[in-house]
Amino acid sequence: MYIKDTIAAISTAVGEGGIGIVRISGPEAIEIADKIFKSYQQPDKKLNKVDTYTAHYGHIIKPETEQVLDEVISLVMKAPKTYTKEDVVEINCHGGMVPLQKILELVLDVGARLADPGEFTKRAFLNGRIDLSQAEAIMDVINSQTEAGLEAAMDQLEGGLSDQINNISQKILRLLANLEASIDFPEDEIEDFNSEELEKRVIEILSEIEDLLATSKQGRIVKEGIQTAIIGKPNVGKSSLLNALLRENRAIVTEVPGTTRDVIEEVINIDGIPLKIIDTAGIREAENEVEKIGIEKSEKFLKRADLVLLVLDAHCGITDEDRKIIGLAEGKDTIIVVNKTDLEPKLAVEELKEELDMEAVVETSATEGIGIKELEELISDMVFGGQIKSTDQTLITNLRHKEAIEDAYEDMNRVKETVEQDLPADFVTIDLKSALEKLGKITGDTVDEDIIDRIFADFCLGK
Repeated sequence: MYIKDTIAAISTAVGEGGIGIVRISGPEAIEIADKIFKSYQQPDKKLNKVDTYTAHYGHIIKPETEQVLDEVISLVMKAPKTYTKEDVVEINCHGGMVPLQKILELVLDVGARLADPGEFTKRAFLNGRIDLSQAEAIMDVINSQTEAGLEAAMDQLEGGLSDQINNISQKILRLLANLEASIDFPEDEIEDFNSEELEKRVIEILSEIEDLLATSKQGRIVKEGIQTAIIGKPNVGKSSLLNALLRENRAIVTEVPGTTRDVIEEVINIDGIPLKIIDTAGIREAENEVEKIGIEKSEKFLKRADLVLLVLDAHCGITDEDRKIIGLAEGKDTIIVVNKTDLEPKLAVEELKEELDMEAVVETSATEGIGIKELEELISDMVFGGQIKSTDQTLITNLRHKEAIEDAYEDMNRVKETVEQDLPADFVTIDLKSALEKLGKITGDTVDEDIIDRIFADFCLGK
């Protein structure tokens, strides 16, 4: 799927830093590094003669002029025990953009090619060091926003999902082998294998797939966060509530109704779960075109929200405008936030619970920080029934994986129906093979080249 050339890229974040890394991988990685590296204490030292997993202090020089570009440490890692299973050299230089760029340009000048996005990890996959689900987990590790997200990504990187998929695939494969043997050798009775045994094993496989699919909701929340909309009429304290949850003044707060004209989106961490909080424009009859656009956006975000924080003003009491907004949130997981409780209240919380038939009501004063901890605990309760999790269970966090497992589940359900109808074994083997193919897409055993290219195109350049 690629030419065995040698690639290079900057593998650290762009910008100023103490250390920057230029990574080289391929059959000529060490030879290329030798052309531009000069050891400080042993000028004649050659990196192709050193042991693997060793670090060497020296300078990067231009071969023609011996001009020193930077003081570096070169790490030499020889195939096959490297990230890509190829020879790898990582040049650790000073972290400014200029030295990194100059060293990369020099590496390219003396024989390397600029790596495509994700090409180091792609080579690790193609060379068999990791499977496709583990490769995708690497980006999840990089992009994780909370400890729970990192734990889920690390579980997949260490093979948690691969092991479960391979275990299910092996059970399907054994079924397929038994069936094909019974088709090819009908005169031989396959020991302990009949329609009852077949149905029993199919049901066991379906149960395992169901258990795996059941983790997808939690997996999506852990990876992507909970889409949370803060809604309410103008000047009830929505922006103050956002600032209180963030523990910083992110949104502009004034006493003028309608200050928030556009949505503001931020991510906060509650018990290891990312909440994508959207502070929306106050919902009311718009007074001008700009406010109308803001309100339309608010209603659009409300429709796609997983969780709604509906803010009421304790000082003003509940109004017809509030009741209209409550109607908009109908059918959503909603927490009523009775705000401004530091002022003289005109809203009885117990009466409100009874009127709305809701227990998820919390009293706050966002400006004073009162009730914020209670609100966070209530959010936790609504997400996982009070059990915010780290879990040892492998979670399905990737939509591509979920769709492949759902397709395999449909195939196995057809197998079950075929067995129940006592149809010929040939019909069963067709769906078993299809289920194996769907599961193979997760690990990369049966996936198309264009899908692989699309997956790695989303990676950063130096990974």
